[in-house]
Amino acid sequence: MPGFEGFELSSVDVGEVTLRVRVGGAGPPLLLLHGYPETHEMWRPVAADLARDHTVVAPDLRGYGGSSQPAPLPGHEAMGKRAMAADNVALMRSLGFGAFDVAGHDRGARVGYRMALDTPDAVRRLTVMDVVPTGEVWARADARFVLGYWHWAFLAQPEPLPERLIGADPEFFFLDGQFGGLLRGVAPEALADYRRALADPAVVHAMCEDYRAGATCDRRLDDEDRAAGRTLSCPVQVLWGARGALPAWYDPLEVWRPWAGDVTGGPVDSGHFLVEEQPGPTLAALRAFHTAGR
Repeated sequence: MPGFEGFELSSVDVGEVTLRVRVGGAGPPLLLLHGYPETHEMWRPVAADLARDHTVVAPDLRGYGGSSQPAPLPGHEAMGKRAMAADNVALMRSLGFGAFDVAGHDRGARVGYRMALDTPDAVRRLTVMDVVPTGEVWARADARFVLGYWHWAFLAQPEPLPERLIGADPEFFFLDGQFGGLLRGVAPEALADYRRALADPAVVHAMCEDYRAGATCDRRLDDEDRAAGRTLSCPVQVLWGARGALPAWYDPLEVWRPWAGDVTGGPVDSGHFLVEEQPGPTLAALRAFHTAGR
């Protein structure tokens, strides 16, 4: 059975927060960043296989899962992708890795490309899974987006509106009301971890702050980078779910090409949760990209 056999679970102080992290394997370092509303457990179906060729590092993002929540800031920067990226650069340096590969899904992908923009010397190769840049999302938002990804605007509403409404039944909101209940079908260990985290009001608040940051400081940083002509200097692999919303709204490669000089990738026959819905094809794509050029 896939899982985290041979991985060490620990908590690492990276400055502002403490991150819960699993580390396993040997070889070139590969940082795996999860998405909303999950934890590092989303990587369970592929982690052991990736650890055959890499030192795999899989943390919970600040505010999520078993990581600690940062002190809030009025502009939501405490849950912004720049802060999350800095956490993970500090984490990798604490493990002895000054440069490393990154694969991120959903919010983790947003952390990954922000990390590559802010600290280009740290990120050697980057996979972004089922996203386009945050600034592009808001600039291109239309009726399809508002109806399909309604949680972007809902979670970004001022405190305490979403927190109080979600608090009436957080398990239903995250595991049934969103994504067609797909998260009910993940590995039992992962589902138990998600349920524990989502029952914590502090985690729910942090996730709302994450989306408030997306609508404000994250979007602003993306817009500033595009205006200044800053691009990703590392090779970028773009993967997306062929049966998800992304290809219905965008041509993902077309959206990403102005952001980086070296963009490749393609669809996986899945919905939004590529790793958990289609671990085999997703693993094959990740291994092919992150072993290239050694």
